[in-house]
Amino acid sequence: MYRQKQRTRIAALALLPLAAACGSEQAGSTTADVRTPVTGVHWTVDSVTVDGTQHAAPTDAYVTIDDSGKAQGNYGCNHFSAQASFDGDRVRLGDATVTEMACEEEPMAFEENLARTLADGPLKTEVSGDRLTLTTDAGDTVRLTEEQPAPLYGTKWTATTLGKGGPDGVAEPLPKGAEGTAHLTFDKATGTVAGRLTCNKFNAEATVRDGRITLGPASTTRMMCEASLMTAERRLLSLFDGTVSYRLEHRTLTLTSENGESVTATAEQ
Repeated sequence: MYRQKQRTRIAALALLPLAAACGSEQAGSTTADVRTPVTGVHWTVDSVTVDGTQHAAPTDAYVTIDDSGKAQGNYGCNHFSAQASFDGDRVRLGDATVTEMACEEEPMAFEENLARTLADGPLKTEVSGDRLTLTTDAGDTVRLTEEQPAPLYGTKWTATTLGKGGPDGVAEPLPKGAEGTAHLTFDKATGTVAGRLTCNKFNAEATVRDGRITLGPASTTRMMCEASLMTAERRLLSLFDGTVSYRLEHRTLTLTSENGESVTATAEQ
């Protein structure tokens, strides 16, 4: 279960507290002393190398740092937020909060490696074109690539979670067998949205205006699937024939109905 309520991790995923980090920094180093090539960019994590072994990143792993020194991202399964302080070409992350979503073994193993490496600050930053490398004093590295935001229209949005209670409520992964298959694409020219639910294909009218989308009734195929898939499909169908609000954050789209049912989707690479 994905609990949006955050807490500070004390286990392996915890980043070093910012208060402790500040004690070892040189005078004049503050969260506002940031380097423009690093901040204001959506960095997709490509890999993390620990003790000479490189681990490829899941598609959801990313890091961003804004100009005020706030860092946030995804370790590969769970989202995190933290504070970033810069000293020359080095950055230190601390005071982190992390969500509590349980994922498959592989992304969770990557998550532990990435979280531990990001906590091993200060990290040397090296920007080359659209690539960023973060290096610990021990020589472990995180390699990242700048990623451009995805437009609402024309993007294949792959559903990842279903939620209840709005975008800040409780969310859960799609049932087994639906991962990576449920998707939707908005077509501006025709004013429609089409794709696949957890079992059936669908299409519907879609009018986008002022942060809201009015969806017509969904026309679907008539396949019957396993019970958990059909239950999730009925939840997705409840978003149609009404108006939903939408939130587009770089390459993540969240649709929320008036009764709080929501779906979160990511742009296909």
